[in-house]
This record gives sequence, C-alpha cells and structure tokens, in this order.
Amino acid sequence: MLKNIFQRLRGENNKKYSYEEARDALEEQNKSDKTRLAGHEDTKPEILYYLATDQSPEVRRKIAINKNTPHQADDLLVKDEDGEVRQELARKIARMLPDLGEEEVTKIREQAINILETLASDQLPEVRRILSEELKTFDNVPKHIVMRLASDDLLEVCAPILEYSPLLSTEDLKEIIAATTVDGALVAIAKRSHVDEDTSEAITSSLDIPAVAALLANKNAQIREDTLDAIIEQATEIEALHRPLVSCANLSMRAIKRIAGFVASSLVSQMISSYDLNPDVAEDLLSRVRERIKDTNVGDADDRTLEEQAISFYEKGLLDDAFIENTVKNRQRELLFHCLSQMSKMPTASVRKIIGSKKARRVVALAWRCELNMRTAIKIQLEIACIPNSQILNAKGGQDYPLSEIDMNYDLALYDGGA
Repeated sequence: MLKNIFQRLRGENNKKYSYEEARDALEEQNKSDKTRLAGHEDTKPEILYYLATDQSPEVRRKIAINKNTPHQADDLLVKDEDGEVRQELARKIARMLPDLGEEEVTKIREQAINILETLASDQLPEVRRILSEELKTFDNVPKHIVMRLASDDLLEVCAPILEYSPLLSTEDLKEIIAATTVDGALVAIAKRSHVDEDTSEAITSSLDIPAVAALLANKNAQIREDTLDAIIEQATEIEALHRPLVSCANLSMRAIKRIAGFVASSLVSQMISSYDLNPDVAEDLLSRVRERIKDTNVGDADDRTLEEQAISFYEKGLLDDAFIENTVKNRQRELLFHCLSQMSKMPTASVRKIIGSKKARRVVALAWRCELNMRTAIKIQLEIACIPNSQILNAKGGQDYPLSEIDMNYDLALYDGGA
C-alpha cells in the first residue's frame, strides 16, 4: 500500500487513497519510509498531521520543516519534546512571513499567532534565538512577540531584535534600556542603524561603558551636545571611553579641547590628524598635554605616599564605612584603592582590576571582604565602578549581602594573588 502511495506522489499512480487506508499503511512501515513521506511536498495534509505524532523525532522534524504541514499539526509540534523539532518549526514559521501578501498575513495571524507566541517563550534558548534571528528585520510581525524577544534574559536572544528590528520605537528602546539587566543588551541598541538623540541620552545615562563606547563608534547615532558633554565628563575617570571618544565623528572644537585635557598624548595627536587642525591649534593642544604630564608625572612617589597614608589610617583603626563613604564622595579613587587593599588584604592592583571589571558581584564581594556594609557597597558600585543602575546588586532584606560567602570568596579567588 505505501509503495502505491509513493508512486502516486511521483505521478506514477493516479489511484486515490483514503486517509484511513494511508494511515493503516503507515502503521506498518519503517522509519525511513515515513521520513520520506513526511518531507515530501505533495503528501496530503491529513497524512502530515498523522505523522506529526510519530514516535520518531526525525520524522517529526521533517514534518516541522515541510511548508505544507497544516497548522493543526504545527500546533502539536510547537510543544514537541524534541528541541530540534521546535527549532525547525521556528525557522519555518518565521520564514513564511515575508512571502505572504497582506490578506495571507491576516490569515496567518489568525492561524499561527499562538505558535509564534509559544515559540517566543520556549524553554530552550536555541529555539528563541532562531526565532529572534529570523524575525529581526521583519516589519509585519506581531509587535508583542518582538517585544517579548527584545526583553529576553539571554543576550543571544534579545540582541538581534534590539539591534535590527524596525518595530522598536524610541519609547520601546528607552523602556528596555531602563529595565534590562542583560550584559550587552545596551551595546546592541547602540549599534542600531539609526539611534536618535533621546535613545543616545538614555544609553549615556545608564553608565553602561561598553554601550557608550559603541554609541560613540556608531556614525549614524545622533548625540546632542549636552549628552556628549555628559559622556566627556564620564570619560575623565574612565579610560575605556578615551579612544572611542577621540574617534567620534563631528566633535566640536570645544569638545576637542576638553578631551585633550585628559586623554593620552597619542590620542590628542590622533584628533589633530583626524580633524586636520591648523598648526597653531594643534600646538596649543599639545602644549597643554605636555604641561599636564609635567604636573602629574610624580607617579610612583605619589602612589607610595597614598599607600603609606592608607597603611597609617588602617593601623589607627580609621578605615570604616564612614571613612570609605567620604572617600567615595570626594572621588579620591587612588586613596580608596589603597584603603580597600589594606582592609581586604589584597594587592592594590587586584582592587583596581575588580573595580575596573564593572562586575557588580565582584565589587560587592570586595566590599564584603573589607567588612563594609551594603550601603557602602552600593555607593562603590555606583560612584566608583560606574556600574549601570540596572545591574547594581542591592541589599537583601534592606541590609544584608545578597550573595553567599562561598560565592563571594569564589568571585575574589582569581584576584587574591594579584592576578
């Protein structure tokens, strides 16, 4: 019987078979025959529906791929226990959308919207990632599904939508910037082909350094002068922003002079070359750099003095929460590093690396090692490590550390030897 069915599919046999006859034939056949039938474009919808519940994942994957599979069968496959079946279904459903006319899209919405919603919430990240990649440039996708993917807690899922989706408005992006805790999500937004002034301001206000750097590198990003001023102010304390800031297009002369006041001389030279500044202006900038270097080139001697001060404060029992909070308030970063080094019994270089990592867990662990309270730990996260508000670790129960001692010791283990 199944041989005759295949002959009919190839046009070699015109005899028609009922659903019941084909089903009975299928029940007696091996997996390879059913796999062939599941993938054939001319297989009757009723047979495809029947095969959607086959015991073989390979057969069900073929059903998921087949464009002629009826939506009733897709409804079964969307909850299939095999992840690869759901992945193939995600690809198929997403790829169908661009080829549909307006009338067909409406029909698909009615028939497939539940499938898309379910796939967008699938427990398997790879299913959601595939859906996100396939839908990222479409403008005829249900908005709430795009928003769900954009708000996913995994970067590989949310990033394609955040970077490419034309359906995300400025308000949508600002809402996501304020709410997301996904490391790298704001970078994806900063890389969009069009970033307006309000979105740029929201990214800058987040204090997400990699995102601000990506924003500066985006030649299509619109950045207001006051927003750029805020970035320059941040950059005075954050070296990671120096090169992106210098490489930013369309800097005003006022901005160039401000930037030249704190970046390395090689970067000042880069600005002079990029903007083809006249010799008098160039010499003025370079002379300011030379004076700055002369004034600050006390280096090791100053560092030793700060270390001696920190040791003295520690030996006198002065290093407590009030002292550290005052140091944070006054932006005495280098003194703070030496004080935290004394309190934590960790090398100053390790303290710098922990703060510079901008990882809330590590900064909180360092504060815990120093026996500081969580209020102080939060201030260090915000004002010294410049960790975005959305990524700050807050106190548990209003005052306790949110991490276990085992976790905090683990986070500090790499730094204990000065690594």
